Amino acid sequence: MAKGPTFTLERAFVDGHVCGVDEAGRGPWAGPVYAGAVIFDPGRRTPKGLDDSKKLTAKAREELELEIKARSLAWGVGFASVEEIWEHNILHATGIAMCRAIEAMAVQPTYALVDGNYRFKLPCEVKTVVGGDAKSKSIAAASILAKVARDRWMTEMDARYPGYGFASHKGYNAPTHLEALVTLGPCEIHRRAWRPVKLVLAGIDPRAVEPEQGELFE
Repeated sequence: MAKGPTFTLERAFVDGHVCGVDEAGRGPWAGPVYAGAVIFDPGRRTPKGLDDSKKLTAKAREELELEIKARSLAWGVGFASVEEIWEHNILHATGIAMCRAIEAMAVQPTYALVDGNYRFKLPCEVKTVVGGDAKSKSIAAASILAKVARDRWMTEMDARYPGYGFASHKGYNAPTHLEALVTLGPCEIHRRAWRPVKLVLAGIDPRAVEPEQGELFE
């Protein structure tokens, strides 16, 4: 049995171009949500080591980013801002980021393999794949591009908004992030709808409040 993602899902489509699509950053308390889209060139070898971006080290992801861009037929990265997350909610903002990633590609896909079970409205036919970044090489590559791009942006924000530790936790739930959020208050790139941010804005210390079931606390 094959280990790691393969091209089995892509080969099921006999006509047109198939891209993998995945997001990074739906859960953090701060920063945009990013999406990546990748069409691999059938005539070129895919990079070795493709996998769900969360299973790879930062160094491995950065090395694979370069290989993915060099060996793909087309790739794209898009994002939806904190303001768009507030306006549209995180689910629809994720769809916006995915559309932008696809629209940024030099070659437009006929089909999209999208990680997860939600059928986003994209500019091509969509097939959802639960656990897709562990099954499809195209989705795994897309997850890497999205993750690297978002991490890079959050690291840049560390210099603009010092004290929050964005370079280390990238806006996710972390003790140092929570401490800074309480001490400094939310900054411009914090997501106002996320519970810890909402509590601080209301003058409540999130550390003294039990997380509620279903709340985005991480």
